[in-house]
Amino acid sequence: MPGAGIYARKMASLDRFVQIGVANRRVISLSVPETPDPSAKADHEILDWIEGYLDGEHTDVTEIDVGLTVPTDQRAVLERVREIPYGEQFPLDRLVAHTPGLDPAEEADLETARTALAENPVPILIPDHRVTDSDGNAPPAIRRTLRRIEGLD
Repeated sequence: MPGAGIYARKMASLDRFVQIGVANRRVISLSVPETPDPSAKADHEILDWIEGYLDGEHTDVTEIDVGLTVPTDQRAVLERVREIPYGEQFPLDRLVAHTPGLDPAEEADLETARTALAENPVPILIPDHRVTDSDGNAPPAIRRTLRRIEGLD
C-alpha cells in the first residue's frame, strides 16, 4: 500500500467519489465528495476494498489500518464501533454501555459518543451507519445506502 497521499475513485453505488487520505500507511480521512481533490490518484488497494464492500462483499473493516487523531474518549467509542459486525447494528446506549469508561446513564457520556460519531474521520471504515439513534459523519443519503447494502433497513 502506498505510504501517503490522497486517493479517490467514483463509486457507482454511491454516485459519488470516495476519497481517502493516507499517511504512514494508515487511512486518516475518508469523505464522499461529488468532485475529488484534483491531485487525487485513483489506484489504491483501500479503494478496491471499499468498492468490494459497496458491491456487497461481507468484509471486516478491522482489516484496514486507520490512524485516529481524536480525543481519547472519542477514540474509545470509534474503536468500539469498528467491532460491530457487518450486518448488525447497535443503539447508541448499547454502544456506550460496551465502551470502556463510559456509562449510558450519564448524558455527558452519550454526548461524547454522539460527538465521536458525528466527527468520525473515516466513515465506512469506522461504520457509524451501524449505530442507531445517532447520526454519523456520512451524509444521510450515503448512510441510507450503506445500511441498505448491509440489510439494516
